[in-house]
Amino acid sequence: MNLRIQSVSVDSTDPKVPADFWEKALGWRRTYEVEDEIVLEPPAGSPADGVSPDLLFVKVPEQKEIKNRLHLDLRPDDQAEEVQRLEALGASRISIGQGPEVTWVVMADPDGNEFCVLRALRSEELEAQGLVPGLSEAAGNAAG
Repeated sequence: MNLRIQSVSVDSTDPKVPADFWEKALGWRRTYEVEDEIVLEPPAGSPADGVSPDLLFVKVPEQKEIKNRLHLDLRPDDQAEEVQRLEALGASRISIGQGPEVTWVVMADPDGNEFCVLRALRSEELEAQGLVPGLSEAAGNAAG
């Protein structure tokens, strides 16, 4: 089976509000815009390129009233720095009942959509996930 996610859709009474925020937050480009819909694509391409899903912001008549059933988890290089940057763009820290022991920060975009900013991965975690192959070997060679 060849099945890919085309878009992650975000409902809003004013799609421009969350689209403006996420365009700046992610550095994605606006590739389509009409009165009721705005599409953001990652810099490297779109789902047609096999890169990642677009974000599609769709106008709906009703306001958001409850916690999102689906949200984005963002993994920055520096969590504290990224949270501060996102706050400057209009996001806010929120509590959805998470305890003080969690390693992520729950935030909401200017339209109230929740998302999480995760902690940065340590070098050994990056290597274990295959994101930086041979990192420990390179570090060992540099030290020796």
